Amino acid sequence: ALSENLAHLLENTVDGRITRFVWLRQFEVGANSAAANRLMDRLEYLHKFDLPADLLDGVPAHRVTRLRRQGERYYADGMRDLPEGRRLAILSVCTMEWRSSLADVIVETHDRIVGRLYRVSERLCSTKIADEKAAVRDTLKSFAEIGGALLGAQDDGASLDGIITTGPGWERFRTHVATASALTNVLAADPLSRVLDGYHRFRLYAPRMLRLLDMQAAPIAKPLLTAIALLQSGIKSDPPMDFLRPNSKWHRHLRAAPAGDYRLWEIAVLFHIRDAFRAGDIWLAKSRRYGDLKQILVPPQAIEQTARFAVPLQPGEWLAERRARLDTQLKALGRAARTGTIPGGIIENGKLHIDKLKADTPEGTEDLVLDLYQQLPSTRITDLLLEVDERTGFSEAFTHLRTGVPCRDHIGLMNVLLA
Repeated sequence: ALSENLAHLLENTVDGRITRFVWLRQFEVGANSAAANRLMDRLEYLHKFDLPADLLDGVPAHRVTRLRRQGERYYADGMRDLPEGRRLAILSVCTMEWRSSLADVIVETHDRIVGRLYRVSERLCSTKIADEKAAVRDTLKSFAEIGGALLGAQDDGASLDGIITTGPGWERFRTHVATASALTNVLAADPLSRVLDGYHRFRLYAPRMLRLLDMQAAPIAKPLLTAIALLQSGIKSDPPMDFLRPNSKWHRHLRAAPAGDYRLWEIAVLFHIRDAFRAGDIWLAKSRRYGDLKQILVPPQAIEQTARFAVPLQPGEWLAERRARLDTQLKALGRAARTGTIPGGIIENGKLHIDKLKADTPEGTEDLVLDLYQQLPSTRITDLLLEVDERTGFSEAFTHLRTGVPCRDHIGLMNVLLA
């Protein structure tokens, strides 16, 4: 059944134009919800293939890369001409690899959508502040005039009660105060106050993205996973805020949101998904770019079994040994400084002077080197490579991309390598 489903990739077409096989490999990072949905169409189709999770376990990485490259170069007609075993191997590898790559590209597309929304919100705030510059200048000028009049009356010993009445008047003064209050809110606004404009954009693709991506998290990001699960199942009461940092700006905006309106909370979760993927707190299984960072590191069991490992396994032991060594060396340096016996240096007027190192080359070395070069037999570099290939057989690693057959023209191969 699996082989039949893979074979359908070369037979079924999309819109009667291209095969499913070619359609699946045509993907790239997008910047909007439409691009995200096109990517998820492909990922959703690949999820229908019931491929074992350990299908590629034990296969060398370079073999997987080679098979994928072949699949991305062939069209359907070229694939049909291949032997069945090789064709199924290419289709299986491409299906597994494209599934991982599509998940990575979807995450990056979400990253771009979030970043674009934040930049637009930031630009709107900056534009609004720029538009209010004239009002800020006039309001400050009015308050400066009133303040100057009050200070002048105080210096003259006059009554302060009539300054407002004889000056701008109380109605105008109330207008100035209201304008100043409004301008304070404008100047204090940050981009998060405008991100609600992008809520509809998120709703076009985010529920589907959360359903298709198999996200796993480190302990520090467990609250975020809980928020994601709540976002998928539906919010019925006050949602949790523990995925936010204590000093996060989101707290102020979420507290100001109307009761029962959870749109801003949903946007906050999607923003933090982007940040968590960047930090490595959340990852995808079998992912190249957004995989578990622990998979890149050497397992502790392997380190313990390595006899050549010259560093203690416990950090405390290493630090204690380094402290003891540093203390010994500093004491030796102190004794040498007191007796004036620092090797290659001296302390004068509280400054350490190091002697300049001189080249210690024995006399006649250059003549010896030239004589040795003259004794070497002259040979062509291609002949030397052919001799090395005869002993090591390294040219067999250069195989034909389609057939896998090693190159027969050894001299031509050596010339290409030297070019």
